[in-house]
Amino acid sequence: MTGDRDRDQGAGDRGAGRFGRPADGGAQAPAPESLPAVDTRLIVREEGFRGYLGEFRRKMRSGELGSLPVIVAVIVIWTVFGSLDSTFLSAQNLSDLSQQIVGTGMIAVGIVFVLLLGEIDLSVGSVSGLCAALFAVLNVNNGMNQWLALLVALAGGAAVGLIHGFFFAKVGVPAFVVTLAGNLAWNGLMLQVLGSTGTVNIPSESVVSKLYSTLFHSPAAAYVTAAVGVGLFLLASLLDARRRQAARVPYRPIAEILLRTFVIAAIAFAAAYILNRYQGLPLALLIFLILLVVLDFVLRRTRYGRQIFAVGGNIEGARRAGISVPFVRMSVFTIAGTMAAVGGLFLAGQIQSASQTSGGGNLLMNVIAAAVIGGTSLFGGRGSVWSALLGALVIGSIQSGMNIMGVSNAVQFMITGSVLLAAVVVDSLSRRSQKAAGRA
Repeated sequence: MTGDRDRDQGAGDRGAGRFGRPADGGAQAPAPESLPAVDTRLIVREEGFRGYLGEFRRKMRSGELGSLPVIVAVIVIWTVFGSLDSTFLSAQNLSDLSQQIVGTGMIAVGIVFVLLLGEIDLSVGSVSGLCAALFAVLNVNNGMNQWLALLVALAGGAAVGLIHGFFFAKVGVPAFVVTLAGNLAWNGLMLQVLGSTGTVNIPSESVVSKLYSTLFHSPAAAYVTAAVGVGLFLLASLLDARRRQAARVPYRPIAEILLRTFVIAAIAFAAAYILNRYQGLPLALLIFLILLVVLDFVLRRTRYGRQIFAVGGNIEGARRAGISVPFVRMSVFTIAGTMAAVGGLFLAGQIQSASQTSGGGNLLMNVIAAAVIGGTSLFGGRGSVWSALLGALVIGSIQSGMNIMGVSNAVQFMITGSVLLAAVVVDSLSRRSQKAAGRA
């Protein structure tokens, strides 16, 4: 850039005299009026359907796949299992599935934040178990108010994440090592908290159990939720288009906004119809969706969210731009710890207990797989909190279908691992294609 400016300046000096007058002493010619840059997206939209089709092909060739692979995966999985056993696509099974993915999805949201930095957190499983044990012991064994015990558990998850972030951002210990050590240490602390009994049963009337099991049986609840969600999406799209139009930058035309809103509405009301065919809208799913909307707003619409993407995309560039990299790192791991606590509480509410196996098994694999399969890049700088929902839906659908078919756990592990590997391969190939196209 400096060399270009120097060359331009040298050319100007050779062609002009002092004070900008031409070297031949004549009158200074008026500078040509600069032409506004034309965004290719505007040209695409002017070409109509043909333009959008060409743009779609260009994105596929350059590796900009977005959520397409995971959406195709969900369709294929549901088609296969639905054809093998009609029970899979029943309203009851799909309603149960929407509740079962909440705990895993909550923890996966925290993993998404960490992956956006290009890092990993291997402790979220043990942190979720520790926070569930804290709530159970404080509330059930020690008689602490359930809401206060809930806050203590959430604060515990945030504190653990802050500790990880401190050693990573301030001390310089690699995140892999810090969280691997945390995985062992917090699992040991969980065993210590649970004591000799090893298991604490959580009453069905407990707030944690009710957060998971409560259902809104009135059909209006699901349909109103769908309508509100679609309305908020339409309003946000219109406001964004208006803001971009006022700033004279490319914006989505009304026709495209309405088309996208129609697709979202079709999905939302279809989901509401299926839920109402069984027992109605689960409170756990509603809380999950609200958290996704809030955190998506934080990531895409706030300065802090842009800083996360900047640090994950180019840490040195972010540092030179004045971003506090240590703060971003510490805060992201704090969010991951908090979401691990939230997910752990929902998982405890699902089985109504906290035990020595809480947070263990294949939970860590599932939450990382959910984030990656949903479309969040392992290389940092690209992803969305909605990846947690989509990825958890893929993982949950595979497990639900194989359970219905009576497939053994060994085969389930192998298939889930294969899906995770396939997602990483797609991510790697996509990144390579983007580099070749000059977009990475």
